[in-house]
Amino acid sequence: MIRNLLLVSLLPISTLYAQDPATIALEPFATGLLSPVDIAHCGDERLFIVEQAGRIRIVDGEGTVAPTPFLDIQSRVNDSGGEQGLLGLAFDPDYATNGAFYVNYTAGTGNGSSRISRFVVTADPNVADPASEVIVYTVPQPYANHNAGDLDFGPDGYLYVPFGDGGSSNDPPNNGQTLTDNALGDMIRIDVSGQDLYTIPSTNPWVGLNNDTLPEIWASGLRNPYRFGFDALTGDLWIGDVGQNQREEVDFWPAGDNSGPNFGWRCYEGDIATPGINDGCPPASSFVAPVSVHTHGAGWCSVIGGRVYRGTAFPRLFGRYIYTDYCPTPYFSLKPDGDGGFVREQVRANNGGIGTSCIAENSALELFVANVETGTIKHIVDQCPMAAPVIAQVGSVLSSTTANSYVWYLNGVVIAGANTQSITIDEVGEYYVVAGFGTACDLTSETIEVIQLDVNETGANIFRIYPSPARDMVMLSGLPTAVTAVRITDMSGRIVATHVLNGADRNMVAVADLANANYIFALLQADGTVIQQRVLQVQH
Repeated sequence: MIRNLLLVSLLPISTLYAQDPATIALEPFATGLLSPVDIAHCGDERLFIVEQAGRIRIVDGEGTVAPTPFLDIQSRVNDSGGEQGLLGLAFDPDYATNGAFYVNYTAGTGNGSSRISRFVVTADPNVADPASEVIVYTVPQPYANHNAGDLDFGPDGYLYVPFGDGGSSNDPPNNGQTLTDNALGDMIRIDVSGQDLYTIPSTNPWVGLNNDTLPEIWASGLRNPYRFGFDALTGDLWIGDVGQNQREEVDFWPAGDNSGPNFGWRCYEGDIATPGINDGCPPASSFVAPVSVHTHGAGWCSVIGGRVYRGTAFPRLFGRYIYTDYCPTPYFSLKPDGDGGFVREQVRANNGGIGTSCIAENSALELFVANVETGTIKHIVDQCPMAAPVIAQVGSVLSSTTANSYVWYLNGVVIAGANTQSITIDEVGEYYVVAGFGTACDLTSETIEVIQLDVNETGANIFRIYPSPARDMVMLSGLPTAVTAVRITDMSGRIVATHVLNGADRNMVAVADLANANYIFALLQADGTVIQQRVLQVQH
């Protein structure tokens, strides 16, 4: 009898250990910019970088900064205060045909006003027309701080613009909780698609309900929402709202809900009642609670709201909302916990020092970060982009795909001395391997459950692949009735083919298109569960 092992299933990673934490790295992309505070794209590979003094620069897909600004309105921009200037940029959803884009900047002298203006591009796609300005919306600023400055189009095609509370401390006029006089402390939502400067969407929360409320207002209770954005896949809204003396907060609001969220300022700073405010504020349950809070005691000073990663280059980052702070702090991510909340994880120990000003995406939904102090743009990447190891069984041997180092586990406990790519086993249980790929890159395989020993190679529970080595076709025999497909994976963990099976005990599978190498053949149930897997050599 040939000793063999029956592999019944691949267990969810959470069965024995936590999922491998994601870690990000910051790759240099562009330099030589002057106080970059925002990043946007118009649908092609270019990045448009907003410089606070009043210029928009173009960076091509290779990181080269064009010498001629896309737009230069420095003579109109008041950047005399640290929170004033040209602060935000958003391209019209129909930019490809109408050439329109919108900016948010501080105009006038002294405290000035927040101005939302529309410009259009010229016949040269790299140059906009500074004389094309149309002022769409203006909010006078009582102080020089808390200008917020971001703006973006939502998935509904409407333009969203958040405004800070006006400045000073503790929001003296209580703008965050007052919706009648101006848009300070609120987020407006307007329709700029028509011939008028703008119209008010009929689905705005207070349209037709209260004549004293500004109908443009869509959300309230904001202090200084400097950076916000929409999830490119779901349309959910994320806001980084800068705190006062104790808390920095990240807020979330689901797509399609136009019920008028109130995020709590000035009654609440993050998750605490604002010290010194005793104006009859309702309980915290009356407001939308932040989904993440960081303290100034931990080094935070001005949260920089980020974006949900929806690119394709780094699958481990997919679905994570990534954000940091202006001061030197870690990067964190938030991802759904499956129960309506979020799991927070640190994804980088430091953000490179003071000055992070913006996290935004390009047209491929890859993330980039600007630093206002260093004048640089960096690309956010997965520090460990390689595929996690895949383990397979041949006889009494478990083998991992190639890595630099290996630590094998049985039932969640390290197997003493098991630090090679392949190990011989003679015990039932749950096996996985942690494979090292260099500095700080240790990735974990799925768990294989071995539930039976001493099964004959030709037994009913073991499927066979022959011939081996294979050239053009292989025969799969002894297939369990639950099998619906076979997945072929190379030894790096990359899926190279999936074949639907016909439910018979035997099936032929073509391998003529596969390169000469070893491959893992995994039998799949209808729900994707792996029942068994074996290694086959292809040699043409």
